[in-house]
Formats: sequence, C-alpha cells, structure tokens
Amino acid sequence: MVEEVFRAEYGRAVSVLTRLLGDIDLAEEAVQDAFATAVRRWPAEGVPPSPAGWIITTARNRAVDRLRREAKGHEKHAQAELLRHEPEAREVGDVADDRLRLIFTCCHPSLGTQAQVALTLKLLGGLTTAEIARAFLVPEPTMAQRIVRAKGKIRAARIPYRVPRDADLPDRLKAVLAVVYLIFNEGWLDRADLADEAIRLGRVLAELMPDEPEVWGLLALMLLVASRRDARLRDGGIVLLQDQDRSLWNAEFVAEGQELVRRCLRWNRPGPYQLQAAINAVHSDPPTDWHQVVALYDQLVAMTPSPVVALHRAVALAETEGPRAALREVDALDLDRYHLFHAVRADLLHRLGEDPAAALEAALDRAEHPAERDLLRERLGRLGGLAAADQQDHADDHHERDQQPHPDRHAT
Repeated sequence: MVEEVFRAEYGRAVSVLTRLLGDIDLAEEAVQDAFATAVRRWPAEGVPPSPAGWIITTARNRAVDRLRREAKGHEKHAQAELLRHEPEAREVGDVADDRLRLIFTCCHPSLGTQAQVALTLKLLGGLTTAEIARAFLVPEPTMAQRIVRAKGKIRAARIPYRVPRDADLPDRLKAVLAVVYLIFNEGWLDRADLADEAIRLGRVLAELMPDEPEVWGLLALMLLVASRRDARLRDGGIVLLQDQDRSLWNAEFVAEGQELVRRCLRWNRPGPYQLQAAINAVHSDPPTDWHQVVALYDQLVAMTPSPVVALHRAVALAETEGPRAALREVDALDLDRYHLFHAVRADLLHRLGEDPAAALEAALDRAEHPAERDLLRERLGRLGGLAAADQQDHADDHHERDQQPHPDRHAT
C-alpha cells in the first residue's frame, strides 16, 4: 500500500512542501522521512483514511522539527512556527495545480533543458535516477551528476519556487512538454499510474494554455498511444502494432485523439508533437496509409532532425519503397547503442532473405525493458538462436548511452 501511495502522491507531497518551505532539498527529505515512517507504522496501525493527507502532514511536521533543530536565530524559529500553523498552502497565480506548478518552476530558463526535465521527473514523478537515466539513454552516474548540478545551481542562483508570470509561461513550455512526455514514456507500458498522470497533466496544460497547438498535439499523441495499451502486451510480451487486436483499443481515446489532431490541423502551426500525433492518428485508422506516414516523417525530420526520427522514418519507408531502400537509410545512422536500431535492421534483413540473428543478438544485448527482451528472445528462438539468447542473459547489458530520448517510440 505504501508503494502505491508513493507512486500516486510523491510528486504532490514534494510540490506542496516545496511551496511551503521554498527549499526543494528540505521538502524532498521531509517527504521521504514521512514515507519511511509510513512503512514502519501503517502495517501495525492500519492505513489512514487519507493517506496523501497523512504523508503531507507528517512531512510538514518533520520539516518543522528540522527547522527548529537547525535554527540559527529568530528567523528560522519564525519560519518553523509559520509552517506549523499554516494548514494548507494557498493557490497562487495562474497554475492552480501543485504538480504543474512544480514543473514550471523547475523549468527555469537558467537551467539547461536536460536538467529541467531530469529534475522535474525526479521531483514530480518520484522516478529513480536509474529510471530517468533509461529515459534519457544515458548512464545512471551521468544522470545522478546532472540532477545534483541542477539542484546546486538552483541553490547558488537562489532560483525562486514560484509560479511564473503570464508572460513567462510560453518560454517554459518546451521543457514542460518534454517533462510530461517523458513521464508518459516511462509509464505507458507497465506503470499506468505515470502514464495516466501525464495525460492528466496534459489536460491541465491544455486548459491553462488553450491557444498553444503543441499542448493539444502532445495530449492527442498521449491519448492515441495510450489507446493501444491493453493490446500492446500479451502474456507479458510486447505485441507489435500490426499484430494487435484492435478491439482491445480504447475507442474513446482514439476518437478524442483524432479530433484533437484535426483541431491542430486547423491551426496550421505544426510542431513536433502535433506531427507525431498525426502519425499515430494515421495508424489508428486502418489500413495505414504509409505514404502519408512517410510524408509526415519528412516534415518531422525537417523540423527536428535526429537519427532516431530518421530510423522511424525508415520503418515507414520500407512499406512504400521496400526493405532494401530502408536498410540503406538505416545503415547510414549512428545508433549502434540503441536497441531498436538493431531490431529494425534485423526485421529488414529478414524481409530481404538474409540472416538477422546477429542484429537480433545486438538488439537483445542493448534492450533493458523485460517485455522488449522477451520479444527479441522469441524472434531469436524462431531462428533457432535460443542458445545465443541464453548466453546474452548472462552478459553485461548496461552500456553507456548518450542519445536524447527519441520523440516517437510508439508509432511503428
């Protein structure tokens, strides 16, 4: 039960305490202490009627106690008394949601985009450093250093934890959207609470900034991808798009996502999230118009050129110009550390009648998610490569990664 409350309420608790204290480290420590107390007390005393309220109140009391212990003069005593007697933080500014406020305040322009995203993922979603590192495709120590540096810069620059003014909100939007999408990506396969939280935040953002088409584009993208969640896994293994039972798709999410894509088209202000949503909308309306998918990827590559986007474009290109043309595109990409690069190569080689075993083994060596590894093992098994797959299980599959999180991991 404590774990469930942690996943659901950690970000809210940290955001409330941060707003009260103005000190992110103290807020985190107080919330962590509160959860540690819950682990000790709840099994014997029972879960309180309002677990989230219990955590926030306990964390606030821990913060008060620490302020009093470390008080140096009247100021900290006064802060502790103010905190103890403030029953609930007041809503300030245009961002009325605590967690959304924390996203915007962590996305301060003096921090780099990667630091903004990583720090907010840790504070808002309660993700571990290892989970954030996997989302960014970088080694865990690299991500740990990035988070420590971001917190240090916040302290050194005395960056305030407050809602930005109306005029500042659009400038922070790019990093905020990246945060929400990475939370969704981390959760969409096996942490539905995170994916649902990302969709909720997307809806709040859309209400807050209704004239920003990229906000609606991100919401549409998440809805269309989430619509396939129940069909994406079977017996713990990944089911590819072309093999999914479409009767398991969430029809309401599909309809809403497609309507939002049409709304974005009327704006005629395309952006990366809108283009990705449009690609997923095409996939949601069978049979897939692959020429349209390639055309949308052409726009996406022009707008956000990256080898990962080019890889996904090559997957679509294989359906319009054949696997040989696609393989030429794939082999020109520098993505050796990325497991999907090798998985795509394996599929193209197989379609060309060539041996894909080495590419599948390379993909298995680099894949980290259990469901992805099971899918690759199954494909190797069909090739008579079970022995090689078993050997890979004992290999060290933690390679350094330095690529950015790719913008479209779901469409193909």
